[in-house]
Amino acid sequence: MIFTPKISIVIPVYNGSDYLSQAIDSALAQTYKNIEIIVVNDGSSDNGATENIALSYGDKIRYFSKVNGGVGSALNFAISNMSGEYFSWLSHDDLYYPNKIESQVQTLTQLQNKKTILYGDYAVFSTDPSIISEKKLPNTSPGQFRYFLTVKNILHGCTLLIPKITFEECGLFDENLRTTQDYDLWFRLAKEYNFVHEPKLLVKARQHAEQGSVKMSEIAQAECDRLLTDFISGLSEAELKAATHSSISLSYAKISASMQYRGFYNAAKYASTLAIENLGQGSLWDNLKSTFMLTRVKYLDVVISKLRVLFIILRHKVRQCLNR
Repeated sequence: MIFTPKISIVIPVYNGSDYLSQAIDSALAQTYKNIEIIVVNDGSSDNGATENIALSYGDKIRYFSKVNGGVGSALNFAISNMSGEYFSWLSHDDLYYPNKIESQVQTLTQLQNKKTILYGDYAVFSTDPSIISEKKLPNTSPGQFRYFLTVKNILHGCTLLIPKITFEECGLFDENLRTTQDYDLWFRLAKEYNFVHEPKLLVKARQHAEQGSVKMSEIAQAECDRLLTDFISGLSEAELKAATHSSISLSYAKISASMQYRGFYNAAKYASTLAIENLGQGSLWDNLKSTFMLTRVKYLDVVISKLRVLFIILRHKVRQCLNR
């Protein structure tokens, strides 16, 4: 039997008359034809400009309009109304490569487990879609994927292809989150489902001054800091060891250094605390490397804790010598 599932391409939009038609056109240009295109107008306040563009496509798309509630609410609305077996998100200012859906369905055909979430590579552009910068993601095993989400911020949600059943089993987008609703959901989904990387360019992501991540940068930074703290708390020891091949203490120290470098200081502090709490469980070399990494965290209370760390390491070394 030929595997040709119906795919729902979902385009949430708010005041998006500038780029919406390009996004819809890229969805209509898909080489895979068993699709539906759902456009959700999230309460635009542009005197009907966004709605007029959507309505101009007639029955080529399914158009809905709702009261403004944020991207998460628009996506959830579409999920509750989609008739496809798989969900594919397209931001109103981004573009799909013509074979985005076909390529992913072909990949699924080759997989025994169709309840798999696919993601891929993408390109970034500003004004001219032909002038791009490619973003190639590493191949990450499913067992290490939640760690990857924690220490890297490079996954593009519009490259994903998600079975609809996952939302029934793991929940929807958190509508209380304004900028991190996507990563929050991916982290939850990755606990139950395998994420498989398809090393192909699937999406062209537009960078411009009006996109939410730019206009709400301060909100995004604080929200990411809180979310990543939760991610760190949610990682199991098995996930940490599989991803870092290190002791638990050194694993947390590596996460702390990553958070510090990216400017997520509360998450860095939290990871440092966990690194300190788990000292002594690994080798002396791991403990020394953990201590060195923790010197990057700029908090007075953590600095004080580092003195305690040095004492623990010294005591550990003395005990090793006495036990020989």
